[in-house]
Amino acid sequence: MGVTLTETAARHVQNFIAKRGKGVGLRIGVRTSGCSGMAYKLEFADSLNEDDLQFLSQGVTLIVDPKSLPYIDGMELDFQREGLNEGFKFNNPNVKNECGCGESFQV
Repeated sequence: MGVTLTETAARHVQNFIAKRGKGVGLRIGVRTSGCSGMAYKLEFADSLNEDDLQFLSQGVTLIVDPKSLPYIDGMELDFQREGLNEGFKFNNPNVKNECGCGESFQV
């Protein structure tokens, strides 16, 4: 299955990489954190690791480490603006429970 971006999220990532002037894609993963156990981590990648998995979505390379993939496989990443707030929204079909603040999740 992999990980995908909406068109809005892809445009945001492409614009940011262009402003940075470098980057091979967006690294998406999970880490242990928060009140529900796991939290997402996003960073722009300038290089690939030997064991990285790559998914192409809307013209953007998404990079996932093999340990994170079972937690985010099938996830769609969106970018939303609501009033003055903007940010990524994680549409993850694997999530069974989220904390009240939306910063962490359980699978």
